[in-house]
Amino acid sequence: CTKAVIEEASLFSSLDIILVTLLAGVVLYFVMNRKKPEPIPEFKKLDTPRLSGLNKQISYPNIIVFYGSQTGTGEEFANRLSKDAQRYGMKGMAADPEEYEMGELSRLSEIPNSLAIFCMATYGEGDPTDNAQDFYDWLQENDDEDLSGLNYTVFALGNKTYEHYNAMGKYVDKRLEELGAKRIFDLGLGDDDGNLEEDFVSWREQFWPAVCEHFGVEALGDESSIRQYVVKEHTDINMNKVYTGEIGRLQSFEVQKPPFDAKNPFLAPVTVNRRLNKAGDRHLMHLELDITGSKIRYESGDHVAVFPTNDSALVNKLGQLLGVDLDVVISLNNLDEESNKKHPFPCPTTYRTALTHYLDITQSPRTNVLYELAQYASDPKDQENMRKMASSSPEGKALYQSWVLDSCRSIIHILEDMPSLKPPIDHLCELLPRLQARYYSIASSSKVHPNSIHICAVVVEYETKTGRTNKGVATNWLKNKLVTDNGHKSTVPMYIRKSQFRLPFKATNPVIMIGPGTGIAPFMGFIQERGWLKQQGKEVGETVMYFGCRHKNEDYLYQEELEEAEKTGVLTQLNVAFSRDQEHKVYVQHHLKKNKENIWKLVNSENAHIYICGDARNMAKDVQAAFYEITEELGGMTRTQATDYVKKLMTKGRYSQDVWS
Repeated sequence: CTKAVIEEASLFSSLDIILVTLLAGVVLYFVMNRKKPEPIPEFKKLDTPRLSGLNKQISYPNIIVFYGSQTGTGEEFANRLSKDAQRYGMKGMAADPEEYEMGELSRLSEIPNSLAIFCMATYGEGDPTDNAQDFYDWLQENDDEDLSGLNYTVFALGNKTYEHYNAMGKYVDKRLEELGAKRIFDLGLGDDDGNLEEDFVSWREQFWPAVCEHFGVEALGDESSIRQYVVKEHTDINMNKVYTGEIGRLQSFEVQKPPFDAKNPFLAPVTVNRRLNKAGDRHLMHLELDITGSKIRYESGDHVAVFPTNDSALVNKLGQLLGVDLDVVISLNNLDEESNKKHPFPCPTTYRTALTHYLDITQSPRTNVLYELAQYASDPKDQENMRKMASSSPEGKALYQSWVLDSCRSIIHILEDMPSLKPPIDHLCELLPRLQARYYSIASSSKVHPNSIHICAVVVEYETKTGRTNKGVATNWLKNKLVTDNGHKSTVPMYIRKSQFRLPFKATNPVIMIGPGTGIAPFMGFIQERGWLKQQGKEVGETVMYFGCRHKNEDYLYQEELEEAEKTGVLTQLNVAFSRDQEHKVYVQHHLKKNKENIWKLVNSENAHIYICGDARNMAKDVQAAFYEITEELGGMTRTQATDYVKKLMTKGRYSQDVWS
C-alpha cells in the first residue's frame, strides 16, 4: 500500500499537523486495517491557525466529540455538543471513532484548550455500539498507552431496564483515567427508560460552565440560532446524480455490489408476508426475505437490520403544512468547509426523498429542535412555550414532558397544533434526526434456510392522549410489503448484524429457551437448527421451550411448527403460558417455577444453556427472579449466593438475553 505523505511547509505549524493527522488518520486505518476495501476519504490540508477577535476563535477544532451510537441518539447528542462549542468561542467537531486512528488520541493534548468528549451508548448486553467496537478493543489492548495531558469527559447513554446499565460509558470513563487522561467533568448517565433528554440537558448545563472555568474562557453562552448547513437549490441537474434513497453509494440500489453492510444494504425480495395470529385486534406477521446471490451469511441468533421509509401520507402532510414543493432538488452543505461531514444526509436529493428515506419525522422532537424552531412562530405565546419547553426550569421540563413526550407529539403534530409555526423546510431538515435502521431477531436457521431470512414482528399502532393514531414506522412499512405490488416484487433494504446470542458449541448441551410473544423469533431458528443436527445423526441434548401469549385461539404463534417439533422429538418439552385464558394471569415464569426440579437438574447437573428473548422491562426481570428463587430453594443457597450463581452463568455465556424495552 501507498503511504500518504504530508509535505513539510513553513506555513504549517505543529498544531496543523496534529489535526491533519487526526483527520487523515482514517486513511491509514482504512488501508491497513479494514477487512474489505473501502473508498479512502480525501481530506484537505488546513490553513495556518488564525486567531481573531477578543474570543480568540480558532480555525481548527479544539473540542472533539466522539460518539458511539447504534440508533443515532449518541450521534445526535455529539452534534449538539459540537455546536454548543461555537457558543463559547470554541470550535467543535463530532467524530465517529470508526473513522479515526484513535492511537493518535494522545496528540490532542498538544492543541491548546483541547478537550475530547465521548458520547457513548451501550448496546445489547453491555456491548459497545458497532462503530465504537474498534475503539473499545484499542482501549482494552493498549495498557502502556500514555494519555496524560488529554482532557476528557464522558456522557453515557443507556437504559436501566438492562442488566449492564451504561456499561460502555462507565468503562470508557474509567479506562481513560487509568491511561492517564484528566477527567474535567463528572461522568453523565442518561437513562432512556426515564427521560434521556432531560438527563442530557441537565448534565450539559453544568458541563459547559465547568469547561469555561477549567480553560479560563469567558462563558459567552450565545443562545442565538446557529446554522450548520446552507441550502443550495439545483435547477439544472442530471437526475442520475441525485440520491433517491440510497444509504451510501449513489445508484447502489440499481447496481447492487457485495459486500452488503450498513452503508451498502442488499435489496431483498419479500417472498412471504403472512399474518401469524388467528384473531384479535393486533397484527402479528411472518416475513421471508430472499438473499439468493447476495453472498450474505448469517447464523441462528443474528439480527437482520432493515431500512424503513416514512409513510408517504405523512411526508405529504408535512409539505402541505409548510407550503413547499417537496420535489425541489437541493443540497444542504456544511458551512464549515473543513468538516468531514459535508451533508446531514446524502445530497443532492429532493425534500421528498429526504423526508421519506433519511429523516425521522415521527419521533417526538428533542428540546434543542424546539428551541431552534421557536424563532419561526409568529404568535409570541407559541414562541414563549417552545422556549420554555427547551429551558431547564421545572415548569418548562414539566411542559415538555406532558405536551410533547406523554402526548407522543411528532413534528407534524406540533406544526398542526401551533399554526403560527412556519419554519423554513431546509432548517427543519437540518434539525431532524436521521431515520435509523430497525433490528429484528432472525426467526430462521441458515442450515435449513441458507437463502432466506425470516422475520417475526408485531405491528405497532396506538392512540395518543390527543386522540391521534400513531403508527410504528418500520412495522407498518413491513406490513405493506406485499409479495407482489402492482406486478413488481417488493424489496427490503437489509444487512446482517452479528450477535453473541448463539446455540452452545456442543450440541449435546441442553438448551432452555424462554420467549413469549415475538420473543419466540430467534428460537424458531434454534429449533430448526437442532432439528437439522438430529437429521445429520448428531446427538442433541434436551431442547426445552417456554412460550407465552394472551389466548391459545388468538396469538399462539407458530403453533403448528412448535407442536410438530414436539411430536418429532426436536423439542423435548413445550410449555405454553396463555396469560388471559383463565381468571388469574399465567406467565412463562410461573411455568418455570412449576418445573423447578427439571430446570435445576438441567442447569446444575447437565450444563444447560439458558436463553431469554423479549420484553426487558418486565418479562426478563421476572424470569431472572424465578431463576434466583429456583437456585435458592433447590441449590440450598442464600439469595446473595443464588444471585452470584446466576451472574456466573451469564459470565460463562450460559445465560444469554436478547431483550428490548
